[in-house]
Amino acid sequence: MSATAPPSGPLSGRCIAVPESRELDVFAALLERRGAEVLRCPLVDIRDAADPAPVLAWLEQFNAGGCDDLLLFTGEGLRRLLGAIDQHRPAWRARFVQRLSDVRIVARGPKPGRVLRELGLRPSIVVEPATTAGMITCLASIDLRGRRVGLQLYGSDPNTVLTTFLAEAGAQVSPVAPYRYADAADDQAVLAMLERMRQGAVDAIAFTSLQQVERLSKLAAAQAEGTSLKEALAGTLVAAVGPLVAEALARHDVHVQAIPAGSYYMKPLAQALIDALSR
Repeated sequence: MSATAPPSGPLSGRCIAVPESRELDVFAALLERRGAEVLRCPLVDIRDAADPAPVLAWLEQFNAGGCDDLLLFTGEGLRRLLGAIDQHRPAWRARFVQRLSDVRIVARGPKPGRVLRELGLRPSIVVEPATTAGMITCLASIDLRGRRVGLQLYGSDPNTVLTTFLAEAGAQVSPVAPYRYADAADDQAVLAMLERMRQGAVDAIAFTSLQQVERLSKLAAAQAEGTSLKEALAGTLVAAVGPLVAEALARHDVHVQAIPAGSYYMKPLAQALIDALSR
């Protein structure tokens, strides 16, 4: 019997670290089909809000007509709002979908629109670049005086920069945090990944959320030598799924060498890795 042939493809012979959690298997399979060895190390898990009561209170207010506008930061956030309804108040779902069709929806980037399309809806405005700064630039051209603005937060980050802007623009802001981030892989597994990077055994790492960046930075700094994230990643090509993640890395002086052009999903990220590693 012949030995199994080594994997072939544009990423053959490359080891790529993947800190993704929610779509880990999907992303890993994309890379493995292209010949890569995938080092799976999910850094952050996404979970429902620890206390559903504030989320349900926000949903009740929204369903009662308490918002004129809704700012959606993530598709995950809208899915979690729907999940909270399905789990705790299923009778509210039809009214919630109706209210979504009534309000002006401003989506940060394309991902909230994907979830809206599943409901037969679409956002009124899609903000690009998909960042808080992009959202503020877009909203600055809109008269928000007296508008009741619902704000779906990115995780549990209060986004004080945006809420301050909205308040100064005369809006009444109603934030909701339907999900939170928690550690996934244990610290030792992450430190083992950092050690492999230090030894030059990892060709690239592909970040898909800013929370992954922050956890890896904290663990690198917690090592005995107090390594910075920039130092920890010095010998590894760094990829980011989009501008928000790239900005988080830049705050740690980490240069991103691979980023999709205009479409911030897993498949374009895999192609960006191929392009960068072939150079």
